[in-house]
Amino acid sequence: MKSKQFTLFLLSIALYTTAYATDLYRPSRNVELRLPSVPLIVSDPNFSIWSPCDKLMDGTTLHWTDAPKSLIGALRVDGKSYRFLGKEKLNLQAIAPMTDTEIWEGTFLRKKPADNWISLDFDDKEWKHGKAAFGSRDLPRVHTEWSEQNSDIYVRRTFDINELESERDFYIIYSHDDVFELYLNGEKLVTTGEEWKNNVYLKLTDEAKKKLRKRKNVIAAHCHNTTGGAYVDFGLYCEKKDAVKFAAEAVQTSVDVLATSTYYTFTCGPVELDVVFTAPQLIDDLDLLSTPINYISYHVRSLDKKAHDVQLYFETTPELAVNENTQPTSAKIFSKNGIRYIEAGTIDQPVCHHKGDGICIDWGYAYLATPSRTGTEIGLGDYYEMKRSFIQNGKSGLSTLNWWARCAEEQPAMTFVHNLGAVDKTGNTGFLMLGYDDIYSIEYMYERYMGYWKHEGKVSIFDAFEKLRDNYLQIMQRCRMQDETIYDDALKAGGKQYAEICSAAYRQAISAHKLFTDKYGNLLFFSKENNSGGFINTVDVTYPSTPLFLTYNIDLVKGMMTSIFDYNASKRWTKPYPAHDLGVYPIANGQIYGADMPVEESGNMVILSATIAMIEGNANYAKKYWDLLTIWTNYLVENGLDPENQLCTDDFAGHWAHNANLSLKAIMGITGYSEMARMLGMNDVADKYITIAKDMACKWESMAREGDHYRLAFDRKDTWSQKYNMIWDKMWQTNLFPDEIAKKEIAYYLTKQNTYGLPLDSRNTYSKSDWILWSASMSANQTEFEKFVSPLYKYINETVSRVPMSDYFYTDSGKMVGFKARSVVGGYWIKVLMDKIHSSK
Repeated sequence: MKSKQFTLFLLSIALYTTAYATDLYRPSRNVELRLPSVPLIVSDPNFSIWSPCDKLMDGTTLHWTDAPKSLIGALRVDGKSYRFLGKEKLNLQAIAPMTDTEIWEGTFLRKKPADNWISLDFDDKEWKHGKAAFGSRDLPRVHTEWSEQNSDIYVRRTFDINELESERDFYIIYSHDDVFELYLNGEKLVTTGEEWKNNVYLKLTDEAKKKLRKRKNVIAAHCHNTTGGAYVDFGLYCEKKDAVKFAAEAVQTSVDVLATSTYYTFTCGPVELDVVFTAPQLIDDLDLLSTPINYISYHVRSLDKKAHDVQLYFETTPELAVNENTQPTSAKIFSKNGIRYIEAGTIDQPVCHHKGDGICIDWGYAYLATPSRTGTEIGLGDYYEMKRSFIQNGKSGLSTLNWWARCAEEQPAMTFVHNLGAVDKTGNTGFLMLGYDDIYSIEYMYERYMGYWKHEGKVSIFDAFEKLRDNYLQIMQRCRMQDETIYDDALKAGGKQYAEICSAAYRQAISAHKLFTDKYGNLLFFSKENNSGGFINTVDVTYPSTPLFLTYNIDLVKGMMTSIFDYNASKRWTKPYPAHDLGVYPIANGQIYGADMPVEESGNMVILSATIAMIEGNANYAKKYWDLLTIWTNYLVENGLDPENQLCTDDFAGHWAHNANLSLKAIMGITGYSEMARMLGMNDVADKYITIAKDMACKWESMAREGDHYRLAFDRKDTWSQKYNMIWDKMWQTNLFPDEIAKKEIAYYLTKQNTYGLPLDSRNTYSKSDWILWSASMSANQTEFEKFVSPLYKYINETVSRVPMSDYFYTDSGKMVGFKARSVVGGYWIKVLMDKIHSSK
């Protein structure tokens, strides 16, 4: 059966690529938006690879945490190689290596030294001696502790250079957390803002190289820790004489990012190359949505009516499967049922052991897989020699079946080569697959669970690869239809720029989650709070993310909420409001966050329950948890009109009592509870709570009113804030608040916009992109709505913060404050959701 299926697959792909190549390799909708970081291979918080560059060949591909996860692609045309994807690892020789290969020692001081502390001849004999890295003990390779908040460290490292050849390239590599300065023999080479980066490569300019001396040199660094982790490590390297390099770079002519696929087109000399990265995350197909396999498809054709000899090269490394590059790895080649595989993973396999925010997975196995096809080969061999062989003769280098590596420097290249032969104007095509089997995905209430796609171990990763191979054409067409649906729905709701923003956000929103079922068969869909604590299934991250899922698959919203209901119903939680989270990813054994958000989380859970009921036309889901919803609603009744000094979802702004927007959430929660009670036939209950909500709404208007707008806090004159929680009154058409309130707010917001969008409130210039679109959706018409979309589009298009879209940024500079790759971008669909609900009534 397997052989027959594969034969049919080969026949279908031959027919398809002849008739429909243009459709498959060209975007169905043209996109102008430049993303700060482009999704390439995405599935979940662990299997996530992005390009932070305008041109795909301009830099190393990265995990959302900024950890290198290298993908390299090259096309060899008539003997000349063109690199179109990523950058090959520099073939460097260590002069003063970093701690991944040597625990070096330097001198350090914790208070500000004399001004000439950066110079080569500075006398540091009074300084302390310490071994690198310097920083928080819980961070990798730290041997000298420094972790206090709002503190500084000054480090000097001296080293000798025996041979100084000016024609060779030199690099300083550094890692830091937070504000960092670095000097070479007294000259400042690096200065950063408040950010944290790992393994940044700085190529020395010709002027900087002149600062190097034979024998003694010094690198001096200063780092200021604001809060959280602290870290300093750096070293000096030079490029080896026989470094392997591709002859040229391809010329990128276009990039379009749609919901499931990213489309690139390049010219490589006399041929054109299309490359499509596809994550088949079909939101109505939970198997495909959760399957951790992506396609990379390619099409090459001649541009000059001549045939050209063409070979394609693709490469990755076991780096995909490590958290730290010091971790030993193993890799192997094998074939199974018509697919050739390279598998790589850590030797230790600490399944679900490491938890936290900015970490990468180090258990399970990465796979490069390709259908067995004439002209294709896979290889496992020396990182540089595999490329050298392709450059010289268009083939993989000497390959082995097994490879063990103790550290990053020993990791092999995992390669795929396709000899496309003589390529004419008709062209030639193919695809390969990248996947990741994490074995177990989540620990939930002290039990480990596999991803949904495994169906409790009945489906293996090899079954999944075979399914995606055998159904490649059908899946690619379905992905294309999904792209069109996402784009067209947003276009109709909010215009072209809005459609492009939603298309760009789709994979980011989905890939910040993991889908599985618990032992009772409940579907669970857990987010990781990327870059804002790493918490798992955070309620006030669920709340803003749900519009995408409420629009297209409501079961996924229930998958975020059911575990919160169950945990709060257990004896482990006794408070009259919901928990904030279930732990830190991937461990979901109970709340970890140190502070509660009583009104915030109560309102979130009740509002979402009510919205589910309105979409489904019944309150059956809410009925199962009615006791909890009643407790939480009563908490809102007692505490929600004028909230005390407690956190809301915008906790980065701190506590602020009498928060008018938080009060709106309480009022809408009570309203939603009334709507659900009426659906359940409890008319007396419904009447009671809607009366309370209306009375609160009337008082709110009086308490918050300040001339031409409404206050941030009831007791704070001359303040304002986005009232994004009022959107539910418009969406549900419950009419608690007169239309004039929203009109007044929208008109006022338009006077407060900066270059890159509407600030969150009067306290600062920063904002949240999800809340901007929620507030904008209260606009009276699409023209008004687009006035808010346009500066947000400009922010995404121009920001210098090259990360998967940050939802927390400065509206004056366009730089991120924090938060990246988060699921809250699912909130961008709020306008699409509202239009859907209104059209169904």
